[in-house]
Formats: sequence, structure tokens, C-alpha cells
Amino acid sequence: MTPAPPRFPPYPIRGVHVLHQKLNCAPHFAEIEVDFEPAVEGFAFETAQDLTVEYEPAEDIPRFLAAAAAGIEEQLSSPEYGVTIATRVVLRRARADTFGSHEPAFNIAGRLAARKALERTGRPRP
Repeated sequence: MTPAPPRFPPYPIRGVHVLHQKLNCAPHFAEIEVDFEPAVEGFAFETAQDLTVEYEPAEDIPRFLAAAAAGIEEQLSSPEYGVTIATRVVLRRARADTFGSHEPAFNIAGRLAARKALERTGRPRP
């Protein structure tokens, strides 16, 4: 019998900070800080109640945050890591910039945050 893959995260991982910034002809800018907490099962993403993001137009912000959530979930679901996702992710801080912030930038920031959290638990990069 093959043992079940380890659950992620095995313990709370607080303050995972990512600044994804690329300055070139296709700029990227996204900054997030998230906490990963054990959950019963599955993936849940929420924003802290006091979260504010100064950015115009404000209607873009929910799409940016959804992209960050998707990036985190996609990275954790990667078969290379071999974990069972049982994660509640809380977005504590986010920053966007009028020059370079867009959904792909936040998706990459989410993926990078998940990688950092996995590394903190001793799971090496594939």
C-alpha cells in the first residue's frame, strides 16, 4: 500500500511575502503577503478584513486577487510537489502599481508565494 501524500501545509506558515517586479517592455508588478493555514480539505482563499489596495481603477483589484489565488492553487496542485492540498490562504497585504500590474503579474506572484511556503516545509523545488 502506498502511503498518502503529505497534507499541505502541515502547520501554519505566516507572512509569506512576494514582490514580483519585472521592468522591461512588458512590465510586471505585484506584491502580496499571505498566510497558509491547515484546513480540513481542499483550497480556500480569502482576504483579510482590513485589506485595502490603493489602485485605480478599483474594479481591477478583484481580478488581480483572483489571479493570485489561482496562481497559488495551480502551484500547489502541481504533481511535482506530491502534496494533498488542505489549505486556507489568507491574503494579508497586496500592492498594485499603475505601471505593470495586471492579472498575469499577480498569478506569478501567487505561484511564487506557494513555492516559498512549500520550501519552508522542506519540500524542494522540482
